[in-house]
Amino acid sequence: MKQMIKPWRHVFKLDPDREIDDNALEAVCMSGTDAIMVGGSSGVTYDNTVDLLSRVRRYELPCVLEVSNLEMIVPGFDLYMIPMVMNTADTKWITGQHQQAVEEYGYMIPWDLLVPEGYIILNSDSTVARMTGAQTELDAAGAAAYAQVADKLMSLPVVYAEYSGTFGDMDTVKKIHQSVNTARLFYGGGIHDAETAAKAAAVCDTIVVGNAVYDNLKQALLTVKAVK
Repeated sequence: MKQMIKPWRHVFKLDPDREIDDNALEAVCMSGTDAIMVGGSSGVTYDNTVDLLSRVRRYELPCVLEVSNLEMIVPGFDLYMIPMVMNTADTKWITGQHQQAVEEYGYMIPWDLLVPEGYIILNSDSTVARMTGAQTELDAAGAAAYAQVADKLMSLPVVYAEYSGTFGDMDTVKKIHQSVNTARLFYGGGIHDAETAAKAAAVCDTIVVGNAVYDNLKQALLTVKAVK
């Protein structure tokens, strides 16, 4: 199942805590994107997650859950993406919550459906940076070093460069991409039209488009054709 992510070039990320009507959801799911990722930094619960999953399941494309808290875990997703924040000193976000989850729910975890992600958070103003205490003041070499820890020391299948809400430094993303051997590089942050999608796709393996779906759906849909 983990091989599923290898051909992905474009992913739409939907937040269970934000409203999206049926017409918009249909446009997103029928856009040609490779997958739908469900997740968010705050306000995500079991109820709003299961509701969004049931709506996405009407369409024939992979749907994965990015797990940010234990309360949001819902059975029925194709994969479960498990973030491990590389650039934080707070071990809660590296292995702490993960240990808690295994201790409480290990007997029912579908291990073959789990895909750990080495998160590198690079926008200091983002909710996820504040929540995790991420050390975001990194130059390209520093960010690339974290990527190599994830890829070469920890053998994580995904490295995720997260700028969360702002379009990042593509030179840094390119440096991260060049530094990894086997991990796929996901990029998320500030992709709002075809131009930004193409720029990001040129320096990573997979782009993740989130806020644009809610801010300007027409432009968000153009990001698919820009990279595929």
